[in-house]
Amino acid sequence: MPPPLRPLIPKVPTVARVPHRSVLSLAGSQASEFLNGIISTQVHAPPRPFYSAFLHAQGRVLYDIFVYTRMNPAGQLGYLIDYDSRPSEATPLLDLIKRYVLRSRVKVRDASDEYDVWGVWGSPEEEADKKRGWKWAENSGVAEPAWNAADEWPWGSQHEVLRDRRAPGMGNRLLVRKGDLPAEASSHLVASSDAYTLHRIIHGVPEGLTDIPAMQAFPMDSNLDFMGGLDFRKGCYVGQELTVRTYHTGVVRKRILPVVLHPPDSPPQVIAPSPDMPSFDAGLDIRGVPSQSPEQDKPRPRARGTGRLLSSSQGLGLALLRLEQVEAAEQGKLAFATDVEASGAKTTWGVTHWQPEWWPHREE
Repeated sequence: MPPPLRPLIPKVPTVARVPHRSVLSLAGSQASEFLNGIISTQVHAPPRPFYSAFLHAQGRVLYDIFVYTRMNPAGQLGYLIDYDSRPSEATPLLDLIKRYVLRSRVKVRDASDEYDVWGVWGSPEEEADKKRGWKWAENSGVAEPAWNAADEWPWGSQHEVLRDRRAPGMGNRLLVRKGDLPAEASSHLVASSDAYTLHRIIHGVPEGLTDIPAMQAFPMDSNLDFMGGLDFRKGCYVGQELTVRTYHTGVVRKRILPVVLHPPDSPPQVIAPSPDMPSFDAGLDIRGVPSQSPEQDKPRPRARGTGRLLSSSQGLGLALLRLEQVEAAEQGKLAFATDVEASGAKTTWGVTHWQPEWWPHREE
């Protein structure tokens, strides 16, 4: 992370409501088996919390999801699914799941009027998660977390609580009764939903339909492999064929990275992101501009193709970028820029990426 951004990391434990989330309840004697057949990670019995995704048959992401366990009053275990329910090109998730039920002994219903989703972060024990191992595909650039065998379960074991291990420092994710504050509110700073958005941008974590557009985003482009949301060895599930083919024989050509947006003629090293920064529309094109080289015969990187700005807050954002252009930018051969329109005038802003510290780096 660029040094000017480090002060943005809260020095005190913080709790904030996660925006744009709804909750479904899935229960029944075949709930684990049923869910295992339609999502991108292995579902273990008895139920445990985890992070995963629903994919389209052609391998694109429909929804990134968080799955929690729940004990009902009768003492039976079931699941609660936390997802982004804003309108999109995808079939609403409740309707999508109902299509697959058929004769399975499961019941699914909307539980959004019962729960709010909260994020909690900043506790000292999160430091222990910074070192993790990785399992690499041979040639595609895909990598999965290799969870520590000493961990009982990487995503936690409490009901209605999920240990958010998409990236070190993300903290926990909680389901809280509608309208209530989490118990942690008595000892933590209660922040806004914008603080949660900034928190995950700083950690390089895409989430929801703005960052992972339904029917458009590919799972590895969206870093679902890095974040533990894909299993390349489980049995058949919807969207498995293209996902596994990419793992073995394809190449990941794009990734979502965190970026700093800075005004014209202002290098990112002197920019202090703040609430006074203008808002940026998701979907802004980010183009690569080759640097001027005095060596005319030296090949310059291709500028074709554009990236795209996704979530942003206080001058920081997440962006889907072409990896060949990212490499060229890190070598000083290219710079990223975007055109921002305000008050009827268009200005060119610089865009500078960085690679999160927790990202895997393959040892040669």
